[in-house]
Amino acid sequence: MNTKTIDIASLATRLDEAQCTVTDTPSLADTDDIGIDDAYRIQNELIGRRLARGESLVGVKLGFTSRAKMSQMGVSEVIVGRLTDEMRIDDGGEVKLSRFIHPKIEPEIAYRIARDIDPDDPMVDIESYVDSVAPAMEIIDSRYRDFRFTYTDVVADNTSAAGYVIGTWLKLQDVANRAVRLEVGAETVTGSTAAILGNPVRALHALLDISRRRKIPMRAGEVILAGAATAAIPLTAGTAQCDIAGLGRVTVKGIA
Repeated sequence: MNTKTIDIASLATRLDEAQCTVTDTPSLADTDDIGIDDAYRIQNELIGRRLARGESLVGVKLGFTSRAKMSQMGVSEVIVGRLTDEMRIDDGGEVKLSRFIHPKIEPEIAYRIARDIDPDDPMVDIESYVDSVAPAMEIIDSRYRDFRFTYTDVVADNTSAAGYVIGTWLKLQDVANRAVRLEVGAETVTGSTAAILGNPVRALHALLDISRRRKIPMRAGEVILAGAATAAIPLTAGTAQCDIAGLGRVTVKGIA
């Protein structure tokens, strides 16, 4: 049992400074026995600091939506992080690599919320609250040194959220088992949207469940990144592009 008091503010400050100064930090687990509730409290404190600097919430992202990743980390549920407007990059736009510690990029399915969702309403059919889908990529940037972290470390660090780019929004459709191709320079990975909980739409239901338990609001116009369709690969200088069958292409250019 964890009998030591966790200094939520201090740990959030440590992660916030790591992100702001582009300097990695040791795992929080090196010094503190952090439970999952503590981790989400740290995440909330971290996001509060970003909002205090003028950023706005624009959506949520899911992590550990791969069964293989869940098994690797010894967990049985997805995790959720928050997206802010400062993380948004235009399709075809540029992003300075110097703003990240050790960035990686991964292909995603993005959904758009059409109307406010009340997570406490037991009658909510979350699929009916979503009106659009798009190809997307997420830039992840764990703030932990040597990529050494625990499950709760990742949650506290806002699930490594660092940036995202979304392609053209299309009418909501079934995107199960769509072929995915991600290219960054000479490196290419391929996969399927089936890697996202077997079908990306299941990520919506998983999000509703965790939003109810973690009191995470979901508003009209916000974005949901459903999870990675392949393994992440390093984001380097040059163009990164993701193609998803039937949805099209999304690109971003990393610059030194």
